[in-house]
Amino acid sequence: MMSKKRILSIGMPRSLQSIENCKFRTHQSLLDWDIVLFRPNIDSFINYSDTFQGRPCLDDNESFKFRESYQHWNREIRDAYSAGKTIFVFLSELQQISIATGERDYSGTGRNARVTRIVADTDNYKSIPIDMNPTKTSGMAMKLCGNGNQFLSSYWGYFEKRSRYNVTLDVKNPIIKTKSGDKTVGSIFMNKESGGFVVLLPDLDFNSEYYYTSGDRATYWSKQGKEFCANLINELVAIDKALRSSSEITPEPHWVNDSKYSLREEISLRAKLIKIEGSINQKLEEKSRYISKISEVTKLKRLLFEKGKPLEEAIIDALVILGFSASSYRDDSSEFDVVFESKEGRLIGEAEGKDNKPVAIDKLRQLAMNIHEDLEREEVLSPAKGVLFGNPFRLKPFEERGEPFTEKCKSAAASSSVALVSTPDLFSVVRYLSNKSDARFARRCRKALLDAVGLVNFPALPDAVTDVVVDKSGQSAGA
Repeated sequence: MMSKKRILSIGMPRSLQSIENCKFRTHQSLLDWDIVLFRPNIDSFINYSDTFQGRPCLDDNESFKFRESYQHWNREIRDAYSAGKTIFVFLSELQQISIATGERDYSGTGRNARVTRIVADTDNYKSIPIDMNPTKTSGMAMKLCGNGNQFLSSYWGYFEKRSRYNVTLDVKNPIIKTKSGDKTVGSIFMNKESGGFVVLLPDLDFNSEYYYTSGDRATYWSKQGKEFCANLINELVAIDKALRSSSEITPEPHWVNDSKYSLREEISLRAKLIKIEGSINQKLEEKSRYISKISEVTKLKRLLFEKGKPLEEAIIDALVILGFSASSYRDDSSEFDVVFESKEGRLIGEAEGKDNKPVAIDKLRQLAMNIHEDLEREEVLSPAKGVLFGNPFRLKPFEERGEPFTEKCKSAAASSSVALVSTPDLFSVVRYLSNKSDARFARRCRKALLDAVGLVNFPALPDAVTDVVVDKSGQSAGA
């Protein structure tokens, strides 16, 4: 029968049967659980369309989220270990990536200005609070050694053939080694004060044969898969029991924390701990406020990579910066992505983001219908000018993007006097205007939109003031 111990898994390729599961991106506490299964797979962060020196490179936003996630799990595993929990770490592939440091290098001024993003190398194993110096490799020929013969024999009987090592480790207390070369691929750590354990195990092969897919595209465990899960959980619970029975440390019973048993130095240390925790909570609240502010002020960046409603919202924000009054429109019979106007004129826009191709003619048909529906409203006296906002190849770096609109789209736009706006081009001008008040330049941008037939060519950015370079030591100097 299954143990009643509370068990949580993080980062498994499929949600395991009969236990709680969460993803690597979540911020779950581990202190509520008796046994934790952790797999540091970060596929959800990686987009191979952006690389640096051959490695996946995360943008600023994902870099922040990744750093936040690995720091969270590093801290949670350390705290759970100190609290007497058992953590099984399945050593998935070593995934080496580049993340933004938040620093920038600036060179040149005006039209020749160039901003270089500074990145740093890191990997998914930073989420594990153990200095193991992993070396990337792979293989399946392994053997038990040391305490592994005592604690893992039953587990190994079930899962040796489904285990695969992805790294070799430079650690003490090996429990699994390669059959040739005696390289450590599994280890165990014990906290003698708390009775906590961290067990490093080779990764498991969660083969597709364990799943079947129903007609609604939901993924379920097959009968063999359910047996696999049950055996895995039962074996890990048995390992935990064996480890604890061999330990000389008895976990503290709840009653021993009664104040009548408190020691003088303990009381002083707990008071300091409470003060530190209060400071941490205050900083976490402050951090949350900054995250919200950053999310708000970076909405314009959606012009570079978004589609759908997020892209529409960014376009509205950009048009307001240009000096238009702008909003989406919806009534019982019509829905327009954006309606915007200024003293120079009134326009209706339709937005389209494409993952890996240019914007085609189909959105022009929708835009033409919107203009006619708009004109049928009693308060509208003349047709609005049509504008198609396109964000093509949105998942690719800019140097790999092709023409934003198809030739057919451009010729149709010219014949119907529609303006075509590439949203990355729009971002360039509103980025300048968000940093500098320039009514004359904003007016020229509005005029370019109103006068254009076909692709809009916004005016060149004015020469900027001398940029400031901040070197890695934190000292600033003129560019």
